[in-house]
Amino acid sequence: MSKQMRAIVIDCFGGPEVLRDARIERPIARPGNVVLKVAYCGVNPADWKAREGWLSAFFDYQFPFVLGFDAAGVIAEVADGVAGLAVGDRVVTSSNQGHGERGTYAEFVASDADRVVKLPQQIPFATAAAIPTAAVTAYEAVMEVGRAGPEKRVLVHGGAGGTGSFAIQIARIAGAQVATTCSPRNADYVRGLGAERVIDYHTEDVVEATRAWAPDGVDLVVDTVGQGTLVDAIEAVARGGIVAPIATLIGDEPHCDPDRAGELGVSVVPTMSNHLRQGRQLRALVELMADGRLVAPEITTMPLGQVADAHRRIQDGHVRGKIVLAVNEGLGQ
Repeated sequence: MSKQMRAIVIDCFGGPEVLRDARIERPIARPGNVVLKVAYCGVNPADWKAREGWLSAFFDYQFPFVLGFDAAGVIAEVADGVAGLAVGDRVVTSSNQGHGERGTYAEFVASDADRVVKLPQQIPFATAAAIPTAAVTAYEAVMEVGRAGPEKRVLVHGGAGGTGSFAIQIARIAGAQVATTCSPRNADYVRGLGAERVIDYHTEDVVEATRAWAPDGVDLVVDTVGQGTLVDAIEAVARGGIVAPIATLIGDEPHCDPDRAGELGVSVVPTMSNHLRQGRQLRALVELMADGRLVAPEITTMPLGQVADAHRRIQDGHVRGKIVLAVNEGLGQ
């Protein structure tokens, strides 16, 4: 077996042009992890930020560096002592990139076994590759931070994106009512995911529209957009409620006024996926999808060689659903 593999790497920080096709050493299974042969990998906003060096505060980049948090494929190697997983298993995972290791834009990737989840046959690899970052982040915001449930009202700001698409559904599965913001072209799409009230952020005041829908205020706002687009979200929240802005890593973006939030009795809890809970949450999400209660967002599949174009699209910020890259399509579905 060749010790080399194809990967998309960066040798320095910069724009999409720094992404290049390369041959690098394939990973081996170290204690506690497995190696996957990647069928599809997901593309997330965090990827272009990692490409530009925004994640330097979280881990040390070792160039050439492979980006990518999400992958679905087949286990190629299992370290000694790892139980419950075997070579040939269909799985989905969140990579070890969060530890500064190489990511999923490659033919093979190593991942800690506790974040590798078996895939039922009915879930295609391309669908599974859309789950780890977007759906786990949505689960963290809606369930762990927001504690959504029956008789709760939730506003998802940016419902048509990957995280928003999952957040709407997770809140509905929990029994909550959901309103969401999106552009008119995505209105039917988010309604199909379970949104009861769709707010056109181009023509409507989001806070006023939310208050009209929930006169006593919503219990939770999940802000997947950030960048100062809903700094007055606290005005739409009931006393005791929560605003969960998904971390954008943009250092100088405007935020809710903490003093005003205190006056209103609203908690603002910046949210991102929690490494210690990722495995448990990913298992729960795969079960929901296997049962048909959770569906994949709209998925756009692109070849691995078009990764720069994928980054340009995701950085533009108006992708509906998720983009995934086909790495080893020969693995089937």
